[in-house]
Amino acid sequence: MLTYRVHLLRHGVTLGNREGRYIGRTDVPLCEEGRKELNRLKERYEYPQADMVLSSPLQRCMETARILYPESYLESWDAFVECDFGEWENKRYQELQNVPGFAEWLASGRHAPPGGESAEEVTRRAVEGVHRLFQRMMEDRLRSVALITHGMLISTLLHGMGLPKRPFEQCVVGSGRGYTVLMTPQMWMRDRAFEIYGVAPYGMEEKDINRPLEEVLGERT
Repeated sequence: MLTYRVHLLRHGVTLGNREGRYIGRTDVPLCEEGRKELNRLKERYEYPQADMVLSSPLQRCMETARILYPESYLESWDAFVECDFGEWENKRYQELQNVPGFAEWLASGRHAPPGGESAEEVTRRAVEGVHRLFQRMMEDRLRSVALITHGMLISTLLHGMGLPKRPFEQCVVGSGRGYTVLMTPQMWMRDRAFEIYGVAPYGMEEKDINRPLEEVLGERT
């Protein structure tokens, strides 16, 4: 049976990330530091080869895709855009900690931010996106696809569909990093699941998957 590989990779750092803001649909570019970090990651590690590169349509993901895969065919799909944080968009934790409903949302994610998306809604469209992607891979014989998307999308997919099962907090990935997952027609059609195979980029240890990138890169300079 054929096995298909999808490399789930988070975009590089933006200024909003550095400032601790909830950046969902806000369409911001990578900051200069983020671009430099991605290039340093490329120099030090090996990103998986891909028959196609797929991206969220937001600037930070498209830029990341062009840095990591400058010569690859690139498409953007709305299904893999970040969560809509509604009225909490582009705000810091300190600005929201006393806002009614924020603590409950942070603890469970069950309810949507005012004017935004719930975790259930994010999961639904992410699963639909992966299903469409897998169909495309089988139809076009694409054995390896790099998906450049957002932290919450990656965590949602790994936690909800990844095997072996792992808690949400163990599905968080840092900028420029992620996981390779293996998909087979039988596992996906029967269980809507995939196997969490290993860390991406290759050569990075799993303990570094969500550590501050300056520490990871600095230790090996």
